[in-house]
Amino acid sequence: MRGVRGAVCLQADDPLEMREAVSELLGAMLDRNQITSDDVISLILTATPDLVSAFPAAGARDFGFVDVPLLCAQEINVHGALPRVVRVLMHIEGDRDRELINHVYLRGAEVLRQDLHP
Repeated sequence: MRGVRGAVCLQADDPLEMREAVSELLGAMLDRNQITSDDVISLILTATPDLVSAFPAAGARDFGFVDVPLLCAQEINVHGALPRVVRVLMHIEGDRDRELINHVYLRGAEVLRQDLHP
């Protein structure tokens, strides 16, 4: 089993944008790692405290993860943290080397992992 990380920023606390952003992120995580939804074991999704209009899991369900265990949580409220961020930890089947995992950061979330996005 391996973990794939991802994050996406939203422009506003809007349920439609939440669903679209989460779907976009999940699609990119699968594509960039050349895996299918059948490889996904479970997802942990978090949202910053300023995102309260929808559960990130609703976007995952819209994406097609209807039989994948999902867990939503709230990120800790750290002073100065990037606002309106949804983070994902995707557990996948496989034994590929960790350095071959492509973690995905979209829509401004790239600043969270500048080591991956110079």
